[in-house]
Amino acid sequence: MAARTRQRTAPNPHPDPQPDPQPNPDSAASTRRSPCPVACALDLVGDRWTLLVVRDLFFGRTRFRDFAASPERIPTNILSERLERLVAHGVAERVPADDGSARQGYRLTRKGKALLPILEAMKSWGLKWEPGTKAMRAGGVGGG
Repeated sequence: MAARTRQRTAPNPHPDPQPDPQPNPDSAASTRRSPCPVACALDLVGDRWTLLVVRDLFFGRTRFRDFAASPERIPTNILSERLERLVAHGVAERVPADDGSARQGYRLTRKGKALLPILEAMKSWGLKWEPGTKAMRAGGVGGG
């Protein structure tokens, strides 16, 4: 059995002045089924709905009603759970509503914005390999 070596990365010489809040790594590690980064990413965003919510956040949707109105018609109970999960894992954050109402909106954190290349790759793959698909126009990310 080969010995595992841990790669170390150099410290960032220009850290963000206010980094995005991160979930407690100990609590996240205890719920993981494996330390594989692909498995961990799939545990967070690999279901049928979560990346569609992230896509809508990239489109600039911020309110619950906006996500519920997406063409995929995510059930509202599932939408609530997915938004809570994204917030809990530091992918999205709650923000005051743009209209000044007491309701809250959502926006992507830096961690959430890092999902853009994944969504772009999925859009390209879908356009190439799934007949009849077309890209949505807003924000450059495609959907159904």
